Amino acid sequence: PLLLGVRAVIAESFERIHRSNLVGMGILPLQYTPGENAHLLGLTGEERYTIHGLNTLKPGQQVEVRAAADDGTTVSFITRARVDNETEIGYMHHGGILPLVLRELIDK
Repeated sequence: PLLLGVRAVIAESFERIHRSNLVGMGILPLQYTPGENAHLLGLTGEERYTIHGLNTLKPGQQVEVRAAADDGTTVSFITRARVDNETEIGYMHHGGILPLVLRELIDK
């Protein structure tokens, strides 16, 4: 998915292993705030999404997402980054576990 341009997945909830696999691949799992979902926000999945606050990402941080439709309408909403510890933050900054390990091997 990362090679296809997927950088984040927004969902109402994540199974533990799915969330962990996304982080391991460098894909940011974002969770809607309780009571929100794509349908209630009027999202179709065809929008262009901008995620704010990634440069200072911390475990469990709230992240603003802006969705822009082709007709010019935008919807902004708050999600929670489901990276749960500093190790996972490191994976995200390096684009996943494999790129991190490769960089560490090159640096030796």
